[in-house]
Amino acid sequence: MLTILLALGVAGHLIRAAAGAGSEPPPLVLRLDSTEDGDPLAHRDSARALARSLGEAERIDADKATAAQLARLPGVGPGLSKRIVADRQINGAFGGIGALDRVPGIGSVLLGRLAPHLRFTGVAADTSAVGEIVAIDLNRANVADFDALPGIGVARARAIVAFRDSAGPFRQVADLKRVRGLPASLVDRIASRLSVR
Repeated sequence: MLTILLALGVAGHLIRAAAGAGSEPPPLVLRLDSTEDGDPLAHRDSARALARSLGEAERIDADKATAAQLARLPGVGPGLSKRIVADRQINGAFGGIGALDRVPGIGSVLLGRLAPHLRFTGVAADTSAVGEIVAIDLNRANVADFDALPGIGVARARAIVAFRDSAGPFRQVADLKRVRGLPASLVDRIASRLSVR
C-alpha cells in the first residue's frame, strides 16, 4: 500500500514537471522575496513581536502606533485597530484617553481596560483653526458625520437620519433625545458638538 502511494506521488511530480508547472511554487507555499521583505529572520522576529501579549509595563502610543501594534491591546482586534488608525488619520491625534471614545466600538468599559496600556504623544486635533469645536448641523449631517461623533456608531447614526427623515427637521439639539436607542446622557455629552441651523 505504501509503495503504491509513493509511486503515485512520484508520478504526480513527474507529470507536473513535464507539463511545465514545476517552475511555479505550490499555491500554499509562501516565498519571502528578499528584495521586498528583507531578511526572513527579521520578518519572523517582527511577526513574533506583534503576536505576543503586552508586558505589564509596556505601553503603546495610540497617536503613532500601526494597526498591527494596536491589535495587541486587550479587547482590540484587527477590525477595531484599523478603525482607530483610520479615525486618527481623519481627525488627527487623540492626545488623551478620553478622545479614543470618538472611535466607534470603544466605550467606557474598554477605555478602562486600555488606559494602563496606552500613552499619547500627540496633541488632540479635534478643534478648528480658531480653536472652537466644529459643530455638526443636525439637519444637514449624513450617517458618516453622525458616526464620527463619540459614542454614536453606524446603527445610531442611521437611526438619527431615519428619525429626521420621518419626523422632519430638528428644532433644537434636545430633540435628538427623542430618537429611539439614543440615551439622553449621550446626547448631553455630545451636545457641544451639535447645532441646529
